[in-house]
Amino acid sequence: MQYNSPWRPQRSALIAAIYLVTLLIIGTIGFSLLSGSSLLDALYMTITTITTVGYGEIVPLNAAGRIFAMLIILGGVGLVYYSLTALGAFLVLGDWQSRLRYRRRQHMINQLKGHTIVCGYGRIGRHVVRELMREKMPYVIIEMDANKAAQLESQGHLVVSGNAADERRLKEAGITHANHLIACASSDAENVFITLTAKGMRPDLHIVARANYEESIPKLMRAGADRVIEPYTISGRRMVSVITRPDVADFLDEVMHSEDLELWLEQITVGEGSPLIGRSMSQSEWSDAHGVVVLACTDPITGKRTQPQSGMTFERGMRLIVIGTAEKLRAFSELARNHAHLRRRRD
Repeated sequence: MQYNSPWRPQRSALIAAIYLVTLLIIGTIGFSLLSGSSLLDALYMTITTITTVGYGEIVPLNAAGRIFAMLIILGGVGLVYYSLTALGAFLVLGDWQSRLRYRRRQHMINQLKGHTIVCGYGRIGRHVVRELMREKMPYVIIEMDANKAAQLESQGHLVVSGNAADERRLKEAGITHANHLIACASSDAENVFITLTAKGMRPDLHIVARANYEESIPKLMRAGADRVIEPYTISGRRMVSVITRPDVADFLDEVMHSEDLELWLEQITVGEGSPLIGRSMSQSEWSDAHGVVVLACTDPITGKRTQPQSGMTFERGMRLIVIGTAEKLRAFSELARNHAHLRRRRD
């Protein structure tokens, strides 16, 4: 649904109002000049003529005055016909339904906080949405194809129809209160424009962009993308890893995407005030006490990812890649955020 479709009834009403005012002004001036009556009497004659109520002439009209009155009557009939046609189109063609859907959709989008905007529902966008649904993360789709957008909306998705590089469409999609944007349009040029526009509106927005060609990666990074994904390169690596290390590839895939596997792989950030800060990253301690294994950690300043060593300590803002059961990971994540979990264990 296009942004301006819900406003067609207002435009039709505005045109009808301008038409009516113009007709009243022309009629009032014309009757006043032709009959020599006051402006009030001329306005009265204009209104009775337009509405065809038939109260008669206040002052006698000559032939020119009667011809003018007939023209005013025809103008009034045209006004009524236009108004009825606009009303019929509003009711029959479903403009009122579109308006209600638009308002309902915008209300739902405005209620979202920290959602993800998916730009393009093609071969990549379809899988992106599927994964967001699996992770139970809120999202809004921006789709150029109006027919596809309508179909997605009928399936229950929150969809904005139009060009994702248009600021108005991004505002409709709630860019002011979104956390992430995924630019997965079919062409790299589109993704560059989407990234430039979105980053200009929200410099702090986390943007992941798709690149079809390796040479497009630096362009997307310069446009403001935080991460650039090249699907063909990833697919090639995955295919080779299935040949060379099939068990490792299958295990990682299951850990990342399977809902039935006991072990989960998760990213956890050490928050300010966490009791982990300053403590050793000894694997034996965390494996025995908390049932999790820290596989890697990312330095909060340099962004360098390393394998944890026994002499290393947890730091505020450090990002950890941890493996464990869902229950253990939830408990460890709470411990990494604040003191609440530690206090409950002591109690």
